[in-house]
Amino acid sequence: MDPYVGEIRLFAGTYAPRDWEFCNGQTLQIQENSVLFSVIGNQFGGDGETTFQLPDLRGRAPMHSGQGIGLTPRAFGKPDGEAQVTLLEAEIPSHSHTPQTQLKGSELSPEGAVWTPTSKIGKNAAPKYYSNTPSVSMNPLAIGTTGESQPHNNMQPYTELNFIIALQGVFPEKTS
Repeated sequence: MDPYVGEIRLFAGTYAPRDWEFCNGQTLQIQENSVLFSVIGNQFGGDGETTFQLPDLRGRAPMHSGQGIGLTPRAFGKPDGEAQVTLLEAEIPSHSHTPQTQLKGSELSPEGAVWTPTSKIGKNAAPKYYSNTPSVSMNPLAIGTTGESQPHNNMQPYTELNFIIALQGVFPEKTS
C-alpha cells in the first residue's frame, strides 16, 4: 500500500527509503516538492514562497494538536516542552529541615529556648536550655543553603528510532 503524501512513520533503518525523508527540519524547495508543500505548507518553517521545512522530530515526541478535556491547547506544528528544567522555589513542596543529633535532646518543647542536646546520656540526663542569644554564629552546614540551581534532565525513558515523512504517494483528499 502506498503511503499518503506527508504521512509520518517510525523507521528502524539508518537511512531514509526512496521517496521518504527524515523528519529533521530540512528546508526543501517548493518547486521540487509542490505536492508535499500543498499538504503541509510552511507550518514547520520556510518562507512559504520558495521554501518550506519538514517537521523536526529530533529529540521530540510527537503529540496530537488541539486541546483535550482538562488539558492546555497544543498548536499544530509548534514545538513545545523542555529537555531540561530548573525548578523554582514555588515548584518545590513546602518542607522543613529538622535538626538531628546523636545525643538525646529535650523531649519537651521549651518556649523561647534554643534546641540543644543533653549534657549527659542516661535516664537522669538534664536537657540544656538557653535563651535566644542575638549574634550567635551557627555552623553553615546547619543553616546554609544547598544546591546550585542547575537544570536537570526532564525526559521520559526512550529508544531512538527515525521518523520519516513520505515525499511521494497517494494525495490525501479532504473529507467533507
